[in-house]
Amino acid sequence: MGTESDTSLLGPTGTIFLLLYLSSLLLIGWLGRRARKDDSLTDFYLGGRGLGTLVLFLTLYATQYSGNTLVGYAGVAYRSGFRFIVSVIFMMSIVGGYLLFAPRLQALAARFNFLTLGDYLQHRYADRRITILATGLATWALANYILSNLKAIGFIVETTTGGRIPFAYGVLLLSLIMVVYETLGGFRSVAWTDAIQGVLLLSGCLVIFVAIQIHYGGLIEATSVLAERSPHLLAPPDAAATLTWLSTVAIIFLGVPFYPQAIQRIYAAGSAASLKRAFQIMVFMPLVTTFFIFYIGIVAAAYFPGLDRAASETVALRVLNDLSSGLPSLGWMLVLFVAAVVAAIMSTVDSALLAISSIVTQDLYRPTHPDASQRRLTYVGKLSSWGIMAIAAGLAIILPQTIWRLTEIKLELLCQVAPAVLLGIHIKSLSACTVLTGMTAGTFLTVILMSASWLNLGPSSKPLGIHAGIWGCALNFALVGLLHRRERGIR
Repeated sequence: MGTESDTSLLGPTGTIFLLLYLSSLLLIGWLGRRARKDDSLTDFYLGGRGLGTLVLFLTLYATQYSGNTLVGYAGVAYRSGFRFIVSVIFMMSIVGGYLLFAPRLQALAARFNFLTLGDYLQHRYADRRITILATGLATWALANYILSNLKAIGFIVETTTGGRIPFAYGVLLLSLIMVVYETLGGFRSVAWTDAIQGVLLLSGCLVIFVAIQIHYGGLIEATSVLAERSPHLLAPPDAAATLTWLSTVAIIFLGVPFYPQAIQRIYAAGSAASLKRAFQIMVFMPLVTTFFIFYIGIVAAAYFPGLDRAASETVALRVLNDLSSGLPSLGWMLVLFVAAVVAAIMSTVDSALLAISSIVTQDLYRPTHPDASQRRLTYVGKLSSWGIMAIAAGLAIILPQTIWRLTEIKLELLCQVAPAVLLGIHIKSLSACTVLTGMTAGTFLTVILMSASWLNLGPSSKPLGIHAGIWGCALNFALVGLLHRRERGIR
């Protein structure tokens, strides 16, 4: 890494535009600092709980669609063919997961001044063990999220600039920009930059869709080519693949809504009505984001056949490069989409960084320093952001690419928190002991199944095609249900 390639997806002008865009985010951070009302944790981490529908929608949208969605999903579609149309359902299922608990949780957060997921769990169950276990699972997911996305952003910046900005410099530059605007304005700056990044993301997807229609003739032409060259990519999934897809929908449905950064946005909503309106818009976004990325993968499979797995991960950039060559007047489109990809990753990382900082401050530091002032707690939060980002950036640069394997267990462990929140919101008589037993057993089973697979000591990490995390979550829900019924029967 770090050597300049012969070709560059972004020329010098495009690189300058990208750097100017990144610099503008620092201005947003400064404006966020000017807009702060006080030095309280609520203002720093939740923007004063005043987000309206539009900004709330854009920050949810930008956070949900990471660089993996924009780049990785195209690669999966390239390899899987039309079966990966299910990815649209993946993203729609997230909104369904939110609606099961988010409006009620927002009302509770406004009433009791919750700041983190741990705050709700401690309020609901009054059991520090549940709070610590759930916070540990969430922190693991966040740390992995930050680390893997920093590696992705370094790779993308290096590739698209032809090595003018090397991998390590890309990671360090963007990490510095994110931590500066975050510590300047906190959640308010993150939400405002997310709004800009959300607009970029949607614009990039729409523009590339139109360009593909013009240059390649659309999905009908691509399908005709595939029918001749690669008919297996048009075949429906078999029973085993269908079961795995259903398992994937379940793990996304039970995992993504419980990311701490997602919980923060629920808490930051100005009202339950604003939150519901934002979700009503969100449910349609996979049709103009995930579907368009799937579309890129299908077109690439038709016109760039024979790529191996590693090369297929870059098909989105290959299609963009071909479009910019075939349609010179739309060369700016490449710059826009690359900016959208970078923006999507940054909106994911900055949100995860703010969430993990809030966990360190509220769930770890504050209980041991109950007399600390709001100013002191906010300072600790900002300091922890710099420390976390420094560690993550360093690891992203020095660790080998096998770090990507960590992404497999991110949602599988996080979904073990779902029963505690979903059932706790709706069942007032649910006890702490019951929830702790279910969460512990589900986490243990998930780790055992995945560890046995990695060490070649037992079954696949997806027994019968179902993710280890879903087996764990099924045990989690089952134990909570059985123990709750037993407790009710004793009474």
